[in-house]
Amino acid sequence: MAIVIVGMLDEREAVLNLIKEQVEKRKHKTILVDVSIGTGAIVSSLKADVTGSEIAKLAGRTIEEIKAMPTKDRETATSLIAEGLTKKVIELYTKGELQGIVAVAGMTGTFLALTAMKALPFGVPKLLISSVAAMPAYANRFVEYFGRMDITVMHSVVDTVGLNPLVKTLALNGANAISGMVEGFASVQKEKRPAIAITEFGFCDKGAHYVRELLEKEYDLISFHATGVGDRAAVDLVGGGVFEAFVDLVPASFSEYLLGGNRASGPDRLDAALHSSIPYILSPCGFDMISCGPIERKDKGDPLWAARKLADRKLLIQDAMRVQARTTIEEMEAIAKAVAEKLNRYSNKKLIKFVIPKKGFSSLSTEGGALYDPFADQAFVVALKRYLDPQIQVIEVNTDINHPDFARAVVKALKDSLAEKRS
Repeated sequence: MAIVIVGMLDEREAVLNLIKEQVEKRKHKTILVDVSIGTGAIVSSLKADVTGSEIAKLAGRTIEEIKAMPTKDRETATSLIAEGLTKKVIELYTKGELQGIVAVAGMTGTFLALTAMKALPFGVPKLLISSVAAMPAYANRFVEYFGRMDITVMHSVVDTVGLNPLVKTLALNGANAISGMVEGFASVQKEKRPAIAITEFGFCDKGAHYVRELLEKEYDLISFHATGVGDRAAVDLVGGGVFEAFVDLVPASFSEYLLGGNRASGPDRLDAALHSSIPYILSPCGFDMISCGPIERKDKGDPLWAARKLADRKLLIQDAMRVQARTTIEEMEAIAKAVAEKLNRYSNKKLIKFVIPKKGFSSLSTEGGALYDPFADQAFVVALKRYLDPQIQVIEVNTDINHPDFARAVVKALKDSLAEKRS
């Protein structure tokens, strides 16, 4: 078993060597992986355990071919090395040779390392020391990795080329960090009780609490904060077979994707249980709003605000950053149709149940709430029933989402689906 150290020896030989030495001082074996693609000026004297040639071969190319790619093909070269590195990392883990992984990187190396780290299971120690992790321009790309996998990031502040007092401190701290993570490693243990995933956010917090209360004696409940990032993590883990069932109280990052809201998580949001054949229980919480903050967008000709005329709608302004706009009848009908089309693709439709709280999809759309619009909510229900395969049960509950009766209906639907799966 060893700690895998990843980096470009033609750029960062000194810092990689220092990390290697410090990890070995702590009595750990190391596997040094070179992902150089010929951009640095250093001719490395440090010998890699896994060379760039081996990484390139795993991607179906030679390292000479990749290094010869012109600047305009830089993305292709990076993708090939990322592919080879990922295959090597998975191979080492599968063989029981990888205990943890640490990478030191600039821009290109960061994306190489993140791609490989994301492929490792949850819980395996992963540390990235990067000089670009805090760049706002790349935040949306980085969140695809940080938001979906337990990757620990150390922002290096300075570039990690050469050795100086700051870089030495970073290297030693990084080496000690990954060593400590490996030494204290605790794998995700399969409990006797099955685990159930649940999505939630502040506008259905009471309802989610009641659901957890009803289930926690029999199941481990794993909550995902439905902000878009949490949704993507849920999709990955549910699709990976970690859970016995998925209680998707807040699938609204799908509607945010359709409408252009802040919590969008992409077109695959409702595909989480598509290939896993587990009970999938949904509610429409969050379909009643679009997340559209900060409020300053309102007066700056923002495309979302202008195209959807959000300033003319009911709004909840929580603070300067968080603003929710009410969805219209037409939007609710479009959401319902798109949701139905997604769910109709599931093969075992009897395991899917859609539980609808008739008196408020969220705390905002109950009577007296900031986004109250029963006509828009009803338009969603009518359209969903029109387009949804009749094998998928729609359960209407005469209460709002934060009432105990709604939670009881969700739990009953879940247990009915679990029984259906076992039969």
